[in-house]
Amino acid sequence: MKGLAGKVAVITGAAGGIGLAIAQRYAEEGVRVVLTDLQAELGEAEAAAIRAHGFDARFEPLDASDEAAVEALVEKVELEVAPVDIAVCSAGITRATGVFYEAATADFEAVLKVNLVGPLLMGKAVARRMVAAGRKGVILHISSVGAVLGVAESYAYCVSKAGLGMLTKTMSLALAPHGVRVNAIGPGPTDSPMTQHLPEKAREKMLSRTPLGRFGEAAEMAGVAAFLASDDASYITGQTIYADGGRLALNYVVDAKLN
Repeated sequence: MKGLAGKVAVITGAAGGIGLAIAQRYAEEGVRVVLTDLQAELGEAEAAAIRAHGFDARFEPLDASDEAAVEALVEKVELEVAPVDIAVCSAGITRATGVFYEAATADFEAVLKVNLVGPLLMGKAVARRMVAAGRKGVILHISSVGAVLGVAESYAYCVSKAGLGMLTKTMSLALAPHGVRVNAIGPGPTDSPMTQHLPEKAREKMLSRTPLGRFGEAAEMAGVAAFLASDDASYITGQTIYADGGRLALNYVVDAKLN
C-alpha cells in the first residue's frame, strides 16, 4: 500500500484475531509494528514470529483501558522506536450480559471501559503528540456491525460499538485541521478468538444474515486496515467501513442452501 513503508504503528489487542492480522499485514507493508496486549506470553511469541520473517516488530504488555499505562506505552515507543504514525485500537471484549434490566451494571461498565474508553485513551495519547509536533497520522478503531444491528443479550457490546462510531466521527473532526485521519472498520461475522467458541446454531443464525454465506477472515479485515492507513485513503476520515459480507444491506434472511 502506498505510503506505509517506514511508518510506526501501535496496535492494541494484537496477540490474536484481527489485531494480530493487522500487525502482520502492516509488517509485510514495511511498517514497524508494536504489538500490545494483556496476554504477554502470546504477544511476545507473535512478535517474535513476525521478526522471524524479517520484519520489524516488538511486543509491549498493555491494559488498553488504563490511561496511565497507555500514556507510558506511547511515550516509551516514541523514545525507543520513533514517533507513532498509526494507532490501531483493536482491544475489545464481549460479555453475554443478558437483557439490560437483568444485567449487572458492573458488566456494562467493564465492556465500555475496554471497547469505548480504551480507544479514547489511545487516541488522546497519540493525537496530542501528533498535533504538538505538527505531524500527520492515522487512528483506526475496530468497530462491528453490532454498532448498527442490536442484540438484546449483548447490549453492552452493541452500545460500546455504537458509541465508537460517534467517537470516530468527533475525533476526526477535531483532528482534521491537523492532518490526522480517524476511521473505523466494522467487521461482520469474522473468525477470531472472540467467535471461535460459538455454538453451531449461533453460527448458522449469523450466516442467515450474511449474504456472502461465510464468516470473514481476520486477514480480510487487515486488508481494509492497510488501505485506511495508506496514502490511498488520504481523503477518507470520520468513516466506518463495514466489511460485513453484505450483512447491513440485507433486509430479510438468506437461504443457507443457496450459499
